[in-house]
Amino acid sequence: MLSKIKAARSGLRKSEQKVADAVIEDPDEAVQSSIHAIATRAKVSEPTVIRFCRALDCVGFQQFKLKLAQDLARRGTFFYQDVTAQDTSKQLASKLLDGAIASLVQIRDQINEESLDRAIALYEACSRVELYGSGGSAVVAEDAQLKFFRLGKPAIAYSDPHIQHAAAALLDRDALVIAVSHSGRSSDILKTVEIARAARAKVISVTATRSPLAQCSDVALTVDVNEDSDIFSPVKSRLGQMVVLDVLAVGVAVRGGEHMLEQLARARRAIDFKFVQ
Repeated sequence: MLSKIKAARSGLRKSEQKVADAVIEDPDEAVQSSIHAIATRAKVSEPTVIRFCRALDCVGFQQFKLKLAQDLARRGTFFYQDVTAQDTSKQLASKLLDGAIASLVQIRDQINEESLDRAIALYEACSRVELYGSGGSAVVAEDAQLKFFRLGKPAIAYSDPHIQHAAAALLDRDALVIAVSHSGRSSDILKTVEIARAARAKVISVTATRSPLAQCSDVALTVDVNEDSDIFSPVKSRLGQMVVLDVLAVGVAVRGGEHMLEQLARARRAIDFKFVQ
C-alpha cells in the first residue's frame, strides 16, 4: 500500500496529495488514527480523505487502514535495503533477493481481480497482440511475446519507438496492445498508445497506479514496488512486470480449457527434438 501511495501521489489532486504525504510520513500512526485525525493532520476535509482512499481502489477509510496495516505487518519478513560498496557478496545477494521477494509479495496483494478478468476478456476478444516497451520494459515485452504467441494468436513485440508508432497506426478494432512501462510516463510509449487508440485498438498497460499510461488504457494492471536500484537496473519492477504478464498469460490459457492446453502441448512437442535425451 505504501508503494501504491507513492506511485499514485503525482496523479492525485493537490488536497489528496496532502493526505498521501501525511500517511507516508508516519504510516504506523495513520493505521491507529481516525478519519478526523488524519484529516486534521493533513489540513484537509474528511471527504478528501475518503476520495484519497477511493483513488487507491479502497471502498472506504476502513479498508484502506486494513490494507495499510497488512502491509506494515509484513515488513519484518522480507524488506528493501540499499546495497553499499561495503557489502560482502553474500550481503549483496541477500539484499537483492529479499527485495525481489518483497516486491512479489507486494504485487500479489496488489492484483486487482476485476482488472485481471477484464484483461483476459480483452485478449479473448482480440485477433492479434502487439507488445510495446522501451529500455528495461522492452525486455519484458519480448519475454511476454514468447508466452503469448503460443496461445494461438499472432503476437509480436516492438522496442524501437519509430516502429512502434508505425505499427500502432496499422492496428484496428480487433487488435490488442499490451504497453509496458515502469513509470508510465515514457513519451514514446504514451504516443504509441495514443496512435493505437486512434486506430481503435484496445490497450492493456502494465505500469504504475494512476500514471498517465494507466489513465489512457482500457485496463491497467498496476505494478507498484519500491525500486531502489535504478542506478544499476530496475530489478524489482522488471520482475514484477514479468510476473503480472505471466499471470495474464496463464489466466488466458486456463480459461481456454482443453483446446488451449492441447495447443500449448503441440507447441511443446514441436521443439522436443531440440533437447538431448
